[in-house]
Amino acid sequence: MRHLVATLSVFALVPLALAPAARAQGQEEQKPPSIVVNGEGVVRAAPDRAFVTVSVESRDKNPSEAQRETAAAMDAVRKKLAAAGVKDDQIKTVAYDLQLEYDWDQGRRIARDYLSRDAIEVRLDDVASVGKIIDAAVSAGATNVGGVRFDLKERDALEREALRLAVDDARARAEAAATGAGVRVGPVLRIEEQRIFPPRPVPMMMKAAVADAEAAPETTISAGEIELRGQVTLTVRIEQ
Repeated sequence: MRHLVATLSVFALVPLALAPAARAQGQEEQKPPSIVVNGEGVVRAAPDRAFVTVSVESRDKNPSEAQRETAAAMDAVRKKLAAAGVKDDQIKTVAYDLQLEYDWDQGRRIARDYLSRDAIEVRLDDVASVGKIIDAAVSAGATNVGGVRFDLKERDALEREALRLAVDDARARAEAAATGAGVRVGPVLRIEEQRIFPPRPVPMMMKAAVADAEAAPETTISAGEIELRGQVTLTVRIEQ
């Protein structure tokens, strides 16, 4: 009797094990017919904000002296920028280094000088002044200027506009596909944004300080346009 009961229990479990698979298959069959398309929107705008990296470097056998020279040079640069209309809240320190440089002689490391470097990033809300600010920094003693990049004050709003255009484009593509298939587009089932992260700004060639900075030609910087793209994947129901 015990053997018979055990056997019946095994057979009783088989329909229960098959039930979830049957339900999953039924749900798979109930998915509505749909069209999946990609859409893209593009917005172009002239930049109205710029960032410039300015740095000074000093070398000396004595680390304190190297630091002192760097501090004095950067103070002169900051004063020149202030005279050109740059406010304190437009300047941000992005790097400060003090390190001992070495030479190698027959496999031996020989201490040389201490290198002190101070770098700041200057935010400019007047794109046309970028060249003037670069020249002012160099004339004040900046040893390197670079990393010029442009941006938009209303970037978030323009990105949302590009996204809206991408949805419009996707909807138009879905309607075109439906027309070709002899069906109608129904309600939207799903929208997925394909985030596009802007490329990292490519630094421009460094402009080193020259002996007679006042006599050097004025620096010209062209901002061009910034292109913002929005991309989506749209799923819509098919109506017969």
